[in-house]
Amino acid sequence: MTATSANSDVDSEKTTTDDDTEYDYADLGLVAGLEIHQQLNTETKLFCECPTQSRDPEAATYSFTRYLHPTTSELGELDKAALEESQVKREFEYLGYDSTCLVEADEEPPHRLDTEAQNVALQIADLLEMEPVDQAHVMRKLVIDGSNTSGFQRSTLIAQDGTIQTDAGAVGIEDLLLEEESAQRIEERDGAVTFSLDRLGIPLVEIGTRPDIATPEQAQDAAEQIGMLLRSTGSVKRGLGTIRQDVNVSIAEGARVEIKGVQALDQIDEIVRQEVARQVELVDIQTELLRRDADVGEIQDVSTVFTDTDSGVIASTLADDGMVAAVPLYGFDRLVGRELQPDRRLGTELSDHAGRYGAGGIFHTDELPAYGISESEVNSLYNAVDAGENDAVALVAADPETAEQAAAAVAERAADAISGVPEETRDANDDGTTRYLRPLPGAARMYPETDVPPVTFDIGDIETPELLTERVERYQSKLNLDPGLAEQIAYGRRMPLFETAVDMGIDPTFAASLLTATLTELRRDGVAVETLTDDHLLSVMQLVSADELAKEGVGPVITKLTEDPTRSAADAVEAAGLSGVSESEVRSAVIDVVERNAEQVDEEGMAAFSALMGELMGEAMGALRGKADGEIVSDVLRETIQKRM
Repeated sequence: MTATSANSDVDSEKTTTDDDTEYDYADLGLVAGLEIHQQLNTETKLFCECPTQSRDPEAATYSFTRYLHPTTSELGELDKAALEESQVKREFEYLGYDSTCLVEADEEPPHRLDTEAQNVALQIADLLEMEPVDQAHVMRKLVIDGSNTSGFQRSTLIAQDGTIQTDAGAVGIEDLLLEEESAQRIEERDGAVTFSLDRLGIPLVEIGTRPDIATPEQAQDAAEQIGMLLRSTGSVKRGLGTIRQDVNVSIAEGARVEIKGVQALDQIDEIVRQEVARQVELVDIQTELLRRDADVGEIQDVSTVFTDTDSGVIASTLADDGMVAAVPLYGFDRLVGRELQPDRRLGTELSDHAGRYGAGGIFHTDELPAYGISESEVNSLYNAVDAGENDAVALVAADPETAEQAAAAVAERAADAISGVPEETRDANDDGTTRYLRPLPGAARMYPETDVPPVTFDIGDIETPELLTERVERYQSKLNLDPGLAEQIAYGRRMPLFETAVDMGIDPTFAASLLTATLTELRRDGVAVETLTDDHLLSVMQLVSADELAKEGVGPVITKLTEDPTRSAADAVEAAGLSGVSESEVRSAVIDVVERNAEQVDEEGMAAFSALMGELMGEAMGALRGKADGEIVSDVLRETIQKRM
């Protein structure tokens, strides 16, 4: 029997999803919810006094390794997700720093729940109209993917029963939890993963909505609303990786799927659309498999079929005493190659499951002959597993242990295709598609933390933060910022610094412009402005406010600070050659400019000041190298022209 190739997909009942397909989401029964994870910008971590700063892995001062395994719950149950994770044998290496301690290494019990983090979480709860719990208990949540040295994440329920408003209606907020952030994955190699402890333990709030979201657009709107409320506190970290969105999606005939790690806020609607399309295709595949009375056969060793193969992958595997395991998929012909999402097929799903056990991927007969596998080998393969014209075969080539485990995972996922859409956790890809990550976790992974006492909240001193939308209005009405600048600084990551600068008496327009336009321009010019601290920027603004630095000299001074962050702002002024000039030096420079343009000045009089303002000012400021304030130069220039006339 000859297998069909990938090109034969054109004959199947439905071969691909259309990127432009418009679904009736109400008719499909779409139900979606969000879990927003946001790092808090506190001084110290959640269960110790270590700072919440990010470190370069090269700055690590020590490391250690661990092997993690699952434990049963208090009821003797074992979480399915943890069990699957434990079957993937890996060594975990952890990088430590002079800014991490024994708590992160799980060599010392956790300290009490950080008070600053509690207060920020309660502020967020207030903005979400939630009811704080009477007493907060820290729980352990089993996590053995290596991201926590202890094998669990500590999580605390803070508040419940809130709501936000979207254009499509209200979305309920189920709960708000205060958690410790996981360690940062640095490197993954064969059989081992390296994590960095700098991120482990940073306070993190998790906000879960109720399944009230009915369209991709509403999911996007809800995420934006929650993001705005979080930033309104002025106490959340900003930048890539500091906020992550998980999206739960299901349709009536599908199943609940949790999509982890959506980092780009504007990607959420596309994630929902793509998951709906995937589930629609899987339901369609299930219908066809049931019509064909499909089944998954026993795994077989078919290495002898490929004794003289031209396939480089298979030949090298067999040469290293590996094997080729086959999974007969009876009734699956032309369905394994069926596209579920752009460039992702049912075969890709099978490959994802095989990859969990170290296999590089799979071959399947919907795409063969190809990859050096000949038509005669395909015929022999079909005969070896007793497959017919309506059947397909999946192949795994690896060392015997990996091949058997990966083939078993392929067989299980293929059986799930007959049952319908499996409940699972998936990982978000950059293009809006997703890939299999692990089974959905269950309640068996949660149990009480006995090392941290319960917390009773005093909410009397918790102040309700000003919403960013209200802040924008205040910046316009009270600080006289134009609408664009007001919105830019209010929603920007340096909003708290702007508030501090204004409280110190620094001109609001100057401060806002420096923290937005000036820093953006310098960054585009390759200046490492991200190395600057708030103190650096405040010092520069104070020098300008005290007339010790011209506004025109801000760029060069900031550049010098980034070259050596140990400098003071005053030292950076010296390094930039921008120490102040006397009034006589300003007058001398201006007189020189006027003399060089004397003919035009004499001919046009005061009209020359307006006509040649840019040119004359440019010459004067160039001569002074930005050492004098532009307003002062302008005044002296006007005065000099008037005297000449």
